Amino acid sequence: MKAFLDPRQSTHDPRHFMANGRILPNPEVPARVDILCKGAEAAGLRFDPPEDHGQGPIAAIHSAEYLTFLRTIHTRWRRIEGAGEEVIPNIHPANRSDSYPRSAVGQAGYHQADTACPISAETWKAAYWSAQTALSGAVAVASGARAAYALCRPPGHHAFADLAGGFCFLNNAAIAAEALRARGLRPAILDVDVHHGNGTQGIFYARGDVLTVSIHADPVRFYPFFWGHAQERGEGAGRGANLNLPLPRGTADAGYRAALDTALERIADFGADVVVIALGLDAHEDDPFQGLRITTAGFRAIAAEIAGLGLPLLLVQEGGYVSDALGGNLTSFLTSITEGVA
Repeated sequence: MKAFLDPRQSTHDPRHFMANGRILPNPEVPARVDILCKGAEAAGLRFDPPEDHGQGPIAAIHSAEYLTFLRTIHTRWRRIEGAGEEVIPNIHPANRSDSYPRSAVGQAGYHQADTACPISAETWKAAYWSAQTALSGAVAVASGARAAYALCRPPGHHAFADLAGGFCFLNNAAIAAEALRARGLRPAILDVDVHHGNGTQGIFYARGDVLTVSIHADPVRFYPFFWGHAQERGEGAGRGANLNLPLPRGTADAGYRAALDTALERIADFGADVVVIALGLDAHEDDPFQGLRITTAGFRAIAAEIAGLGLPLLLVQEGGYVSDALGGNLTSFLTSITEGVA
């Protein structure tokens, strides 16, 4: 299996995180890269640096206005007298159609959905190379590799076309899927992160040429709250091309596998010829977010079922936070994928 990683992704080191009214250490830390890298190497993978595929494939998903914001906002923010070290929004528009302000504070509120995506001086660089890592994986799969793993950080599946959120800035899985589609393939995105991939859903919601499927903890009382419910099926040309499979909090291996069977059936019916896996490992029983209770052996079984589709697979890293089990979970998943596509 091909694998890609760029060390510049580790320069993003967010400090701010707010949960339930408390300021806490941000769990999306550079140490995740080290743990995941060792987990991948234990599965026999060796990393290549990604190529720079330029801004074009990123701009195929994200608006130019938003990319300008990400690239420039920290410099502008630091010009504000008394501004903090990181860009953190404190006001938001009521609707996406509201006026677009000129001020850095107003634009932060427009382009950042929550306080879990602080922007520092290094964020744009890290996010850019995270996206290039996913794109290099997409090129490898489009060029004949049966599977590729992109160790992307910061993650991406909560990022909409013009909105950051939930640790995410550029939607790596969406960027990769669009690059595969542009090469004549018919991609499906399967999101197995414990949180719903709301940004991915939003990007493709009115499109029928990319299938989006997400298995996640029920958002009725879990992030991202407003998206990820079963009735969200897509709209217009995308009607029926979005499938959400929310699971009760605490669902373990057996319940998850039942939902996975439904997901894989939909992917087959869509006629996908390549699958992008938004690979969150935070559904594990020991993950700090405690949404689901998947075991390490469960991840191995999940990966075996996905490999059983017999389709080329691009694995794009999403969540999975620091715990003693994180590296082993990745090893288990990647080993099973490698065995299944051999």
